[in-house]
Amino acid sequence: MFIKSAKNMKKAIYVLVVVSGLALTSCESKKQTSEKTDPKPLSAAEKKAGSEKWEATTDGIKYKKWAGSTEGKKVLAGAAKISKQVRDSTNMEAIVTALSLPPGSRLGFGVMVRINGEDYILNFGAEQANEFQQLHNLKVNDKIIIRSHFVSHAPKYSYPIVQGDYVELNSKIMYKRAPNKGGC
Repeated sequence: MFIKSAKNMKKAIYVLVVVSGLALTSCESKKQTSEKTDPKPLSAAEKKAGSEKWEATTDGIKYKKWAGSTEGKKVLAGAAKISKQVRDSTNMEAIVTALSLPPGSRLGFGVMVRINGEDYILNFGAEQANEFQQLHNLKVNDKIIIRSHFVSHAPKYSYPIVQGDYVELNSKIMYKRAPNKGGC
């Protein structure tokens, strides 16, 4: 950009300063917001009170009923069975049992797998820009190695839900979740 006069040069510098200031302010406000929003850890009594309050709601009552049912106990036991591997993010051997999720699932892309004799939903989330292209090549009975950092459950599903972070087939990486992008 060629600036013809000192007046135009002052305007250009002013615009650069304002834009730079906005970018820095935005970055700093994100840092301050995250620092301010870090609440103090709840005490055991506060956690218990919050839990009891939620359990008294309609959703809490439904959940407790489900958790006490045969199906709920099976799902919770399945999640507990792999909790150590999930917590440590260690390799788990899995066999692909189905290339689609149960009917009515709203979890995005995923497959059904069997780990140590138990069935699980291996969920990857909403598909964006062929992110899971290699995973579409999986076949039923493929033996894969997976890693996860999260296992969950919901009364809607008859299986624990394992978040897929890493998938390997025949020593070849088929999928590796990109780390979260965040901050300035």
